[in-house]
Amino acid sequence: MKIAFHGADQGVTGSCHLVTCGDKRILIDCGLYQGGRELAEENHQPFGFDPATINYLLLTHAHLDHCGRIPLLVKRGFQGEIVTTAASRDLAKLVMLDSAHLQEEEVEWRKRKAARRSKGKDRSEVIEPLYTMLDALSSLDFFGRTATYNKPVKLCEGIQATFLEAGHILGSASILLELENKGQHKRLLFSGDLGYSGRVILRDPATPPSVDVVVMETTYGDRRHKTLQPSIEELYDAITDTFRRGGNVIIPSFALERTQEILYYLNEGIESGILPGSIQVFLDSPMAISATEIFRRHMECFNPDACDLFCQGRDPLNFRGLHFTRETAQSMALNQISGGAVIIAGSGMCTGGRVRHHLKRNLWRQNSSVIFVGYAARGTLARRIVDWAKHVTIFGEDILVRASIYTIGGFSAHADCEELYRWHQQTGNPEQTFLVHGEEQAMQVFAPRLKDTNVIMPELHQVFDL
Repeated sequence: MKIAFHGADQGVTGSCHLVTCGDKRILIDCGLYQGGRELAEENHQPFGFDPATINYLLLTHAHLDHCGRIPLLVKRGFQGEIVTTAASRDLAKLVMLDSAHLQEEEVEWRKRKAARRSKGKDRSEVIEPLYTMLDALSSLDFFGRTATYNKPVKLCEGIQATFLEAGHILGSASILLELENKGQHKRLLFSGDLGYSGRVILRDPATPPSVDVVVMETTYGDRRHKTLQPSIEELYDAITDTFRRGGNVIIPSFALERTQEILYYLNEGIESGILPGSIQVFLDSPMAISATEIFRRHMECFNPDACDLFCQGRDPLNFRGLHFTRETAQSMALNQISGGAVIIAGSGMCTGGRVRHHLKRNLWRQNSSVIFVGYAARGTLARRIVDWAKHVTIFGEDILVRASIYTIGGFSAHADCEELYRWHQQTGNPEQTFLVHGEEQAMQVFAPRLKDTNVIMPELHQVFDL
């Protein structure tokens, strides 16, 4: 039995881990590297294994950095079975198709730019997307059995997987993988991305079982989050102050979970009178709009209080003054609004999507604000703005940063260092703990806290015996 690490190793994107048990090979996640354009060089490199040899792919959840290379995996020869929860299956379809669409758009833009530079001269450069919409659609054929929380899925003789509630986004799971081969037994637990207790829509993360090996995320392994209530108040204050100045509020938001929670709190602010009843909120993200519709189809993932709200017909994800802008023309029309609007647009790290257009038109305005409510990986436009860059480049144009910038950490969908530690303490006495999905600094801070286990911070493509 072996485990190999092929993504999110001393970094926070591109999750991809390979377990070998006898002649079977099980992949846990196959995510896209982010930190720039989706056509980043890392995504074009070989996986570190032959996709045709993979028997099963277990998907923890549908964020792009966990599912975004599945179409590429299929394109390069994968013929196995993909197993995940029903909600993750629906969301992954949405995410992968959106990713393919953005890549095709990016390639067309680069081709037009190259043609203008060449002025009709022959150019040998070939510009192709990582994968196409057709590739993304083809990958959907490989989604097989649907996992139900807490019910083991027998993959084959000697290998079974149990999906446990992770509380991160809709349908997210930690995965218990139980292996048996030639008298050897191993229990591996992959945390996936972990949420935290007390979310307004999702259930709390499940208590993890005792295992032999833990593979866990460390996104916030070096810090604690702000408590939620002050974060909600800061959101309301930022909006109110921006409106007082006559500007717009731009919220770069992850289409899955973060957007829905922000809508919930905006609705709550309006109902309580903290925010004006006349507030105009524009959800300018076709993917986020579709994701919100998917939420309503998967109440099996909701906590009891959220279930009660929906069952009573009180939809907290819809309110007067909320506008869904699916069409490009509708999005462009928002440019005519000089102030008094809240515009929620993807992507959260500002690596693609419509938010870059809104930033281009609002970052230089002193009366506007940009509110970040999630993690910004190194190398992303979001990170440069959060780190107080005086100017940034958007669509090849230099933009001054004069808007007020807010970073509100309490809305994160990731567990912080204390919650990660408590989760690990409940896994018994694992022989090995592999830290992944975190920047090196976060891992270096978190690792010494795990004194009763052999802590390993794997590098890309490292292989270990189990």
